[in-house]
Amino acid sequence: MKICHTIDEARKAIGDLRPGKTLGFVPTMGALHEGHAALIRAARKQCDLVAVSIFVNPAQFGPKEDFAKYPRPFDADCRLCERERADLVFTTTPEEMYSHGYDTYVVQDHLTSVLCGKSRPNHFRGVLTVVLKLFNIVAPDFAYFGQKDAQQVIVINRMAADLNLPVRLVTIPTTREPDGLAMSSRNAYLSPGERRDAVCLHEALSRARDMVRSGEKNAEKIREEMMRIIRARQSARIDYVEIVDAHGLNKIERIENDVLVALAVYSGDTRLIDNLCLTHEGQEILC
Repeated sequence: MKICHTIDEARKAIGDLRPGKTLGFVPTMGALHEGHAALIRAARKQCDLVAVSIFVNPAQFGPKEDFAKYPRPFDADCRLCERERADLVFTTTPEEMYSHGYDTYVVQDHLTSVLCGKSRPNHFRGVLTVVLKLFNIVAPDFAYFGQKDAQQVIVINRMAADLNLPVRLVTIPTTREPDGLAMSSRNAYLSPGERRDAVCLHEALSRARDMVRSGEKNAEKIREEMMRIIRARQSARIDYVEIVDAHGLNKIERIENDVLVALAVYSGDTRLIDNLCLTHEGQEILC
């Protein structure tokens, strides 16, 4: 497995490896876990070559968010990539990725102004910018993302379509702990009590799914039940609980087509997100 630390080095290494081969790409911010491993395995199964990026992107963090303390266990991350048979790891510095005087960003309107975009201004501007830069550096045939970051997948898909990018996005189901909590690098921040309370995200989503399967179509009734479940946990604080259409992310009153049931909840000081994408009959699908 080759490790590249600069853009030029990564481009050269990929050029040397690639002739006649398909390339799958897994962009990450490191602190890799089994959810990331599932993405790498999916890429390994589908493609001849697999590249993984490890880059904590400052452009997607707000001024009061956790950029400085975000975990960076690079050696452990590389061991996971090697275990999953990645061919190349690309890592670099913010100074390399955003050179002095950098002033070009990708801005998308409606899809980034709701859900996480509403409470994290400019977050998706940073996400879209770094993903476009990574796509330009790595030039993958396929890129792999997790369903846990459903809004991110939807906005990147829109960017790829709008800008005619020659890459196909593949969504992989959310990888969960045995009690249902979605795997996340931020789970490491949770105290034992907060970790116990954090399962309320999955409990609320599961209840929403069951209500839809039982015939409930009133989105507000489902939201109210989800919020009741979350508020019963001592350390949980709601950022948002929303039910939106699965394509345009518009709020709905009745569930008549595919929907995204999404929530962001603080367990203590740690902000966690999760979601389910459902048909109008309550069957789980990928965004």
